Amino acid sequence: MLTYDFTGQTALVTGASAGMGAATACAFAEAGAAVALVDINPEALEKLAAELTEQGHRALAIRADVADEGQVAAAVRQCVDTFGSLDMAFNNAGIMLPPTNTADETAAAFDQVTAVNLRGVWASMKHELVQMRAQGSGSIVNCSSLGGLVGGAGRASYHASKHGVLGLTKSAALEYAPLGIRVNAICPGTIDTPMVERMISGGELDRTQALAAIPMARLGRGEEIAAAVLWLSSSAASYVTAVALPVDGAYTAQ
Repeated sequence: MLTYDFTGQTALVTGASAGMGAATACAFAEAGAAVALVDINPEALEKLAAELTEQGHRALAIRADVADEGQVAAAVRQCVDTFGSLDMAFNNAGIMLPPTNTADETAAAFDQVTAVNLRGVWASMKHELVQMRAQGSGSIVNCSSLGGLVGGAGRASYHASKHGVLGLTKSAALEYAPLGIRVNAICPGTIDTPMVERMISGGELDRTQALAAIPMARLGRGEEIAAAVLWLSSSAASYVTAVALPVDGAYTAQ
């Protein structure tokens, strides 16, 4: 992975306790940033924060449910109160429910998915932008999905939520470009994370079929997502905003 120097800067990562979020939080910390780790899982969160602190990094564990705007607002305030700024954010928290035929999906399931995947990104971005607007600088990366670029049988609500993330990203990017604040999105493919492993072990995803659908013929790695997020957050991408960057082994190019 390329190395960046984020010394003196602060990053906030939601969904930070495992998978892509944990990999990105660690990458930010290793690049010198203070990192606010936000997640609904307090045990895993505290464990990761302790590990980073033991390694000499500055890390803060904040238990918050991104589906609750009040908790998101409090998390951003705690981050800024602790570290003094908010320079970068990776809005990564998301969920996926078992596949359901569109005609059979319940309103409760739809609301559960969109509350985290779409409203959670909206609330996170909203309160991050309040701070970044006051500073006059900042970079946000929202986590969409290959599901934000294509459809998916059995996962209408998930794909709708991830398409919505791209609409939020592009609209906010247009608003804040004149202020020097960049807003981008990444669209990960099938990544080797605990969530994907649970899907495979639970019979929701067939590993052989998944690999056959990816031109690079392998799952992505968490550190490859982290590398994309750090690039978008860095000065190397200073003229890049409003993009939806696929990190999917060419899946969506087919």
